[in-house]
Amino acid sequence: MKALVKTAKGPGNLMLKDVPIPSISENEVLISVEACGICGTDLKIEQDTFAYIPPVIIGHEFSGIIQDIGPAVENWNIGDRVVAEQHFGSCGYCEFCLTGRRQFCSKKRSPGYYSDGAFAEYIAIPASLLHSIPENVSMQEAALIEPMAIAASAVLGKAGVVPGDTVVILGAGPISLLTLQLVRQAGAGTVLLTGLEADKKVRFGYAEAFGADLCIQADVVDPILAVMDATKGRGADLVVDLSGSPPAIISGLSMLHKNGRFCAVGLPQNPVTLPWAELVLKAQTIFFSYSSDYPAWELCLSLLSRKKILTNGFLDNQFILNDWKQAFQTAHAGEALKVIILPQKTKE
Repeated sequence: MKALVKTAKGPGNLMLKDVPIPSISENEVLISVEACGICGTDLKIEQDTFAYIPPVIIGHEFSGIIQDIGPAVENWNIGDRVVAEQHFGSCGYCEFCLTGRRQFCSKKRSPGYYSDGAFAEYIAIPASLLHSIPENVSMQEAALIEPMAIAASAVLGKAGVVPGDTVVILGAGPISLLTLQLVRQAGAGTVLLTGLEADKKVRFGYAEAFGADLCIQADVVDPILAVMDATKGRGADLVVDLSGSPPAIISGLSMLHKNGRFCAVGLPQNPVTLPWAELVLKAQTIFFSYSSDYPAWELCLSLLSRKKILTNGFLDNQFILNDWKQAFQTAHAGEALKVIILPQKTKE
């Protein structure tokens, strides 16, 4: 089969290779990958600024169809349309696995970084990680579930949205635009979103279509003053960071009113120095969130099935696996909401 492999450490070193179709264990299924989105982490792996162990097939935001089933697998059939959680290698018997938090298992080895991922024609998946795709959800739409579940697990599962909340979302990337829709569905009263010059051309327009009350260009105006002006000096109830930018994180904390909530999802590449005394005096709460859990995946599949999440713009940029270089260039440009690779559609 064909697969996009990070062959060695260092910038670049991505290659489309012919590799063996993976074999499956008794508890696994073999999936033909129908769609796989390019994530920011894929771009960072290409640039050698994110953790991974080469050689490894990259890609993790995928959907597919079961092609083969291990002898111990029950309740799944060849031909089932599925997505899968990312907790490869989780042991199944530690405290975290037994309490439904497999994302924290020390044995976990995420696909696309530490185990082979989904920019490939086939992938082997533990059956315990599977979720069924509703009939009225396309394969390309289903490839959005992984980033959406990260947002749902963090914002809805941890920080929570109280009906009427004023919410500020830091960043205008794909997860931010999905988060925007999730907080609207949860009853947020006012939603503000920050971004940069690159986001103004395309992403701000989609943000407004998805329900943003105001898009703030943080490299042109002071985002703290803009939020305070929009909230008549009160500040936000909830700030969600998806930017991973230390300056954005610090400014986001200043956007909160007393007793406000901050949800940290983005991964900074540099240290963040917190104004600790100020946070204590304002009695603010910071929620840190990592990966996603089973309820978040089921919720997101349900929302997509019920057409509560708009996918306008997310499906506009699709490429066959042979054209992965063009796909990555499009993703690097930063204007597309999402870039999707279709591994089953390869050139001979």
